[in-house]
Amino acid sequence: MLISFIYLYVMNILKNIGLGPKKKKESLSVVGLNRGKEKQESLVKRNRYLRTLIVTLFLALILVSLPQSSFQPVESYTVGEPWRADDLTAPFTFSIKKTDTELEQERNEIREQTPPIFHTEPNALLNAETEIDIIFRDLQPVMESYLQWQRSQLTGSATQANDSLRFIQERNHSLQTLDDESWNLLLEDYARILLNNQPEHRTIISQVRTRLLETVRNTLADGLINLDKSSIAQDEITVRNLRQQTERTVRLNTTRDLAQAYDFANIQFNRAFLPQVSRIAYQFYLEVIRPNLVFSEADTRALLNEKLADISTTRGAVDQGEIIIRRGDIVTDATDIRLRSLAEARALTATELERWLRFLGESMVIIITIMMFFFYIYLYRRKIFDQISMFLLVFLIIGLIILASALIYPIENIRSFAVPVAIAPILLTIIFDSRVGLMASITLAIITGMIHDYSFEYLVATTTACSLGVFSVRDIKKRSQFFFITPGIVFISYLLVIAGFSLARYSGWDHFLADTFFIALNAIFILFTYPLILLFERLFKVTTDFSLLELADTNLPLMKELMNKAPGSFHHSLQVANLSESAAADIGANALLCRVGGMYHDIGKMAKPIYFIENQNQGNEHDNLKPRMSALVIKAHVSDGMKIAEEHNLPGVITDFIHTHHGTSQIRYFLQKAQEESDDIQEDDFRYDGPRPFTREQGIVMLADGIEASCRAMKNTTYPKLENQINRIVDSLISDGQLSNCPLTFQQIQIIKESFLRVLKGVYHSRIEYPGEKTDVTESSVTKNEPETDHRNDQDET
Repeated sequence: MLISFIYLYVMNILKNIGLGPKKKKESLSVVGLNRGKEKQESLVKRNRYLRTLIVTLFLALILVSLPQSSFQPVESYTVGEPWRADDLTAPFTFSIKKTDTELEQERNEIREQTPPIFHTEPNALLNAETEIDIIFRDLQPVMESYLQWQRSQLTGSATQANDSLRFIQERNHSLQTLDDESWNLLLEDYARILLNNQPEHRTIISQVRTRLLETVRNTLADGLINLDKSSIAQDEITVRNLRQQTERTVRLNTTRDLAQAYDFANIQFNRAFLPQVSRIAYQFYLEVIRPNLVFSEADTRALLNEKLADISTTRGAVDQGEIIIRRGDIVTDATDIRLRSLAEARALTATELERWLRFLGESMVIIITIMMFFFYIYLYRRKIFDQISMFLLVFLIIGLIILASALIYPIENIRSFAVPVAIAPILLTIIFDSRVGLMASITLAIITGMIHDYSFEYLVATTTACSLGVFSVRDIKKRSQFFFITPGIVFISYLLVIAGFSLARYSGWDHFLADTFFIALNAIFILFTYPLILLFERLFKVTTDFSLLELADTNLPLMKELMNKAPGSFHHSLQVANLSESAAADIGANALLCRVGGMYHDIGKMAKPIYFIENQNQGNEHDNLKPRMSALVIKAHVSDGMKIAEEHNLPGVITDFIHTHHGTSQIRYFLQKAQEESDDIQEDDFRYDGPRPFTREQGIVMLADGIEASCRAMKNTTYPKLENQINRIVDSLISDGQLSNCPLTFQQIQIIKESFLRVLKGVYHSRIEYPGEKTDVTESSVTKNEPETDHRNDQDET
């Protein structure tokens, strides 16, 4: 609670003095409105408490990990051996603690003796009777129509055909799933009884209803529980009536579970009816019977926890001055329990000033160190601070290393350098950036240094090795670097620092060689960074640049499949990737993410490649389709892409590009074509299903996709034509609201357009006309079936 209060108090001070995260300039107009703002604000309070909890638990972990001066009120001893110290008397009265075995035995007894709690369902019988009424009301029209048909047959009435048809309709509309043999039995019996002017209660259907009601009432009267009796260890259950606020204990053998209820009903029906009629009654019984005693796990657990909490952890006491053990006596198990109880009592009641002052001082250093790291995240890495999962990931990685240091410290003959502290900064650098890794290096060096006896040598060596390890992965391009460069740098860094300290104090080579062995282990442990990256990528749904670099390889099976099945779409995707990467780099977005997103955004075209103009050699499949069907085929490449992405386990940040690269834009070419054929069309049938892009990178890929496709369809491309086309496509998407959910500013969009123009100018630069060559060299690349440029909104329309 104190740590939570300090955290909230400090955050409030930062807010009041204006020491908050850097904000964007207000002069930059954002395209569209941030529609998630209200939802985000509603999560602020919850996230604040979650962050407080994370920081509190983290600080608690550190404080617990610090080596405490173990308070032992008695000499060390061994059970089964003589007590070698002087006679020990109780310095004060204390309780004797029960052993874990005794406590667990008492808990098991309580669990076995606590009956489960069931709640009554007061409307169970009424609901069953209502369902029975519904069943037989549903059967009645079938019976009546069959009776009428039989009468018309006997009298030779002209309505026989109509009566027969009415009977068939009534039976088809019935909700009952009886087999033909059962239907025939009920219908023929009903008609026979009534045609002979006998009372209706003699019909099978009426007798089944009567017996069914009676059996259901008898079943529920005894109590029908919703659990299998074999799963209940107790002989009794507690029945609570919440409506009447009553509670009673019931013998379990006086109730029935569902299996017993089914057997009971089967016996009753077999006694009352012939086998075929019994099966009909039993089928109706299965449809209407419901337990009227429902197990309440929450109430049972609450009662059990209450009884478990009442268990006393002590048994008897030792009075002040009482002799606990004499010198030379054998330390028995009973004596061991008394000695341990005395140790716990002294630890709880001790007020040693030096011990608590030391703890207070350590706590102050730890809190200041963590707050330094915390404020850095808050002020300069706001994205990490705002995302609870990322905030948790940072402190989880650091916390695991601190925990490992605390576990290694008490082990004899293991040096402190065996703990691979550098793993945490390296991981944070790869997942986030090098500055977060450097701050983590300093933080971990201080905290783990305190754990390892405030060693200045350890502090300097760890800071140096972690920092150089961070530098080694700052611009890493391949995972293989972990196996050579990074472990080697960490090893050499530790080695040089320790060698320097050894020479400075001339402590001898034995100490140095012992440290070298554990430093080598430390460097080997760095190799675990590789699987840890995979683990955190999966657990926290993060995608590192390593994963993106692997996905950017065009030799991957999925890329090769796209190239073989849809070569035109493959080359289009590469052009989109180039355009997106360049534009993202110019505005400071994630260029690598844009490139990979551009490469995979159209993988859904592999499902039906010949329906897209860039994959057609001759002819156009859409010439044989209605415009609406063509639009459905075109739209399907998005959902097909999502399926393919799921099959190939593409990360979520990539599938988002597939899902959003068309937003909710129109398939304008086929919309116009449909409007020419008919006025009765639904415009929504010619729009993509969305969603719209919600990140800068997704917005860039959407723009690049439309612009690359439309520019590729142009003839005689010139600089002014390219510029006008880029402006037209971008303005069209903005006016259609496709960029309303992504945080692109108008200034950034202008930079993106300039980047597109620069790249496309290089792609469509003019060439020297060779003798005999056609004047219009670009015309051959355009299929004769392709629509005019003005009809295009993206490359998928033909």
